[in-house]
Amino acid sequence: MRAKLLAGVLTGLLVAGFSLLSGGVANAHSAPLSSSPENGAQIDASPARVSVTFNEDLQPNFPSMTVTGPDGNLWSKGQPLIEGPTVSIEVGELGPVGEYKIAYRVTSADGHPVQGTRTFTLTKAGNGTPGAKANANASSSGGSDDGGVPLWVFIAGAVVLFGGGLAFALFGGRRKSKN
Repeated sequence: MRAKLLAGVLTGLLVAGFSLLSGGVANAHSAPLSSSPENGAQIDASPARVSVTFNEDLQPNFPSMTVTGPDGNLWSKGQPLIEGPTVSIEVGELGPVGEYKIAYRVTSADGHPVQGTRTFTLTKAGNGTPGAKANANASSSGGSDDGGVPLWVFIAGAVVLFGGGLAFALFGGRRKSKN
């Protein structure tokens, strides 16, 4: 009897674990769809603004966006502007030829911060005046890691809850009757 019960519990846990794993990773965070200039583009004239457009509207809370030039200086001016799914910042006239990095950090519709970078290359020198040296932290965020909770924590929690519920259903609900 106990062997069948143990086999049933283990089978239930395995089925629950596999169903959670096969469902894929739910990614409700905002994801960038495009940018202006496009990521990796080569341009010969300075854009008035740079922007990144996401798959959903962004929250207007605490956006951050900078444009850093090949000289390590800031070329963005003012504060970033959120309009629906797009975050943008004024750039004005750029300076030296080379790769410019757009670094952003925004708040997705579900409240999670999303950060990343995009680049473009200026092929013809401009006459712009740079800002201060860029902060190393603002310009070096090289991905979209949002520091969220890893998926395995949710899987382990679901397995424990399912196993506990199953054990309670099998053992906790029965009471020995006194005859």
